[in-house]
Amino acid sequence: MPNGPIDCAPLDLLVESFAVEHHCPTIAWGVVREGTLAASGAQGDVDDQTVYRIASMTKSFAAAATLSLRDDGAFHLDEPIGGLVPELETLRGPTLDAAVITVRDLLSMTSGFVTDDRWADRHLDLTDDAFDAIVASGPVFAHPTGTEFEYSNFGYAVLGRVVERVTGVALQKHITERLLEPLGMTATTWAMPGHDRWARPMRWLDDRYVDELPPLGDGSLAPMGGLWSTVSDLAKWVSWLDDAFPARDDPDEGPLGRASRREMQTSQQFIGMRSYGEIRYAASYCLGLVVLDESRRGSIVSHSGGLPGYGSNMSWRRAGGLGTIALSNSTYAPMTELGIRLLQQTSDQLGERPEPRPVTAILDDAANRLVTLLNDWDDAVADRLFSDNVRDDDSWARRQAVAEAVGRLTITSIKAVNAARGQILCAAADRPTAKITFSIAPNDPTLIQAYEIDVTDAT
Repeated sequence: MPNGPIDCAPLDLLVESFAVEHHCPTIAWGVVREGTLAASGAQGDVDDQTVYRIASMTKSFAAAATLSLRDDGAFHLDEPIGGLVPELETLRGPTLDAAVITVRDLLSMTSGFVTDDRWADRHLDLTDDAFDAIVASGPVFAHPTGTEFEYSNFGYAVLGRVVERVTGVALQKHITERLLEPLGMTATTWAMPGHDRWARPMRWLDDRYVDELPPLGDGSLAPMGGLWSTVSDLAKWVSWLDDAFPARDDPDEGPLGRASRREMQTSQQFIGMRSYGEIRYAASYCLGLVVLDESRRGSIVSHSGGLPGYGSNMSWRRAGGLGTIALSNSTYAPMTELGIRLLQQTSDQLGERPEPRPVTAILDDAANRLVTLLNDWDDAVADRLFSDNVRDDDSWARRQAVAEAVGRLTITSIKAVNAARGQILCAAADRPTAKITFSIAPNDPTLIQAYEIDVTDAT
């Protein structure tokens, strides 16, 4: 990522105009860069230490805590919840042939339960008895389990019950002890702040701000949206999640391993297309997070939150070391739009683009050996470089003839598509620049299973 300070002036202007357009009494925002809160600002009498309710951003914490139990061996993600919690055995899909609900279904929003945002937002303090009554009566399903994305807050309440019955500890307590305390997120709590440094819930009604109803307490639905936090604390959360990339051999200590944090940020179910600013993204739900894919700029990981009196968002470039946080105290303030626009503007300002994948030693060695062979063909060298299918796919004589027709090649760059597939850009004598794509065989990483030479489109 390019060095240099972040110019907050255009970001402040964006936040100011957004607050006016969307009737946000206050907004606190921050930019996370390489593991720290690199810039922050506010609209109104708030700052990065002001506490807001973060609503459905809580789901990322619930997912991480659940994965930590999975990693401890408490259950499998594809384990039916009825086998873990007997009273949930009756939670079945809308038809007799519907699949059983698994832990993964709850995490990835494929349980089939109906979307329930407005109902759930007014029932955060749902009692255990009321939860049991819903289970006993049979909740409404929108789809057969496991077939489609359907955003369900009640599903995360069910997840909370699974964790509580399996461990004897409420999911809220598990999140606090397993995640918040080790990460030093001391301002992030389940209870409404006992101090005065928090943003009161407001709504825009009849062309003026009015007080929202008092915030609800911590009940059975709290795992879907009950946490309170600050820009400063959430910067730690965003940094910790993004630090899971790239995969590496460094020590992997902490409340959740890097592999599981990467799993949280991996697509599980396609949601649809979303537009933010002038950019259109393909959106998918992961495990307590959303990923937005765009061909030129790479992937953005995000999650928003909305409650009566609050709107929130956190977004970051996956493996990019750059993220944003935006919090407001207005009912359902559209903070996803602001968070991603802040991220886009900061990325453009810094000249930031997705980091290229590292070229592994295997790819580098294979690329150089391949170009050497193409420049001076030797059947014996080809026998050692390629897997046995290559000669069957096309004879050595034909391959040698193609190499001689292209002319001598000089490597200008090697790019990794992934750890086992690459591209070689070459200067070719008396021809346009050549591009060679190649891939490594699965049975032996030192053998090339396929390659193609393209001299017509090598940009």
